[in-house]
Amino acid sequence: MVINRSVIRGVGAYLPKKVMTNHDLAKLVDTTDEWIVARSGIRQRHIAADGENTSDLAIAAAHQALVRAKIDPVDIDLVICATATPDRTFPATAVRVQAGLGVTKGAAFDIQAVCSGFVYALTTADNFLKTGQFRRALVIGAETFSRILDWEDRSTCVLFGDGAGAVVLEAEPQHGEREDRGILATRIRSDGRYEDLLYVDGGPSSTKTVGHLRMNGREVFRHAVQKISGVIEETLVATGFAADEIDLFVPHQANQRILNGIAKKLGVAPEKIVITLDNHGNTSAASIPLALNHAFEEHLIKEGSLVLMEAMGGGFTWGAVLARW
Repeated sequence: MVINRSVIRGVGAYLPKKVMTNHDLAKLVDTTDEWIVARSGIRQRHIAADGENTSDLAIAAAHQALVRAKIDPVDIDLVICATATPDRTFPATAVRVQAGLGVTKGAAFDIQAVCSGFVYALTTADNFLKTGQFRRALVIGAETFSRILDWEDRSTCVLFGDGAGAVVLEAEPQHGEREDRGILATRIRSDGRYEDLLYVDGGPSSTKTVGHLRMNGREVFRHAVQKISGVIEETLVATGFAADEIDLFVPHQANQRILNGIAKKLGVAPEKIVITLDNHGNTSAASIPLALNHAFEEHLIKEGSLVLMEAMGGGFTWGAVLARW
């Protein structure tokens, strides 16, 4: 049986030049490096410069991914940008990326699933490519979360950072077997009953303002391990793989304790987990592609590697993707 698989051709990333350490934050709010590291694992994060927009970060990451994939922008026919911090209410940040890169055909749109955005975007692109509606897709996760933080709230402002990551996908005929390259399975879920545990207290329709991020960290942690573990198990069952067959685990970089809890519950060996949380903080939709890029640059990932990605974000939204590099 011959089927289309969405094969990852290239990966790229961009981090703003400004680095804010925990010691820098201690000058702004009542906190310490020790307090932040103990509760999150984060030591520093990158902050976008004044005038540096989400689309700027996205374009830089996408450009690197295209160069590595050896694919010209004119050959891309789908651009999906996962972001909760768009340049404008509209148009979509993706169309600004499309124009900035010189992509002149197909479609471009944003996906808003907060920290799960990249998983949602990969799932969406994969479905378009599998059906043959598009052939090559640029999938981006990009955020300037520093713009929606309350810098007087030490429970949230210490956790997040800015950045962007991108992958180039191309539809390629495969045999429909376990050994296929490309995206093998995706699962996405949501449950709106938990909206008030992680949200932004503003919006064009409700307050006519951008608002600030608000979070009940204890409750988010409690739900995260259970929900993410469940959707990962669904994804593995769908493909017939066991957790110990995973070569690389690339989780959303939210909190070190959450990563440890999920890995322990699934039985994933610590050396298989890609961790960038300490240097990037939580970059929401950008965290998985940033971690993928790190794995690529550190030669942790190679052709044939079985890669598991997962995330959970406000909404709640959550999901997982299993792919062979």
